[in-house]
Amino acid sequence: MTDDRRYPRRPLLGVGALIFHRGRILMAQRGKEPLKGWWSLPGGALETGELLEAAVRREVREETGLEIETLGVFEIFERILRDPTGAPEYHYVLMDYLCRVTGGTLCAGDDVCAVAWFKPAELAQLQITEGTLGVIEKAFRKRRK
Repeated sequence: MTDDRRYPRRPLLGVGALIFHRGRILMAQRGKEPLKGWWSLPGGALETGELLEAAVRREVREETGLEIETLGVFEIFERILRDPTGAPEYHYVLMDYLCRVTGGTLCAGDDVCAVAWFKPAELAQLQITEGTLGVIEKAFRKRRK
């Protein structure tokens, strides 16, 4: 099976979920490449014909076991991972949504090896995907206002 996410002809659209609870944020540890073992927001790639908010709900359910409600787009950014020659091996445009939990039971599911809640001070200890920490810190700052 080939990985159609590697060396894509066009950037791929991905979604992520910023889910807060009692001053902590939910993070997922990636169980597959790219960036296996790294921590990120729960989320993944949009499927053809799928609405963005439906994709966020599906990805969170698959990866964490939780049901969520989307509260709106929080951030849009790009992640380009280049190979040793400088060619774009992965290229994502990521839309991160603020979300709230409406049900389910937290457990690591599809494509992840762990899920956990973290306080802001604990995030520095994690190996976090590029750009993600900045989005999380911005969201924590906005929540305090």
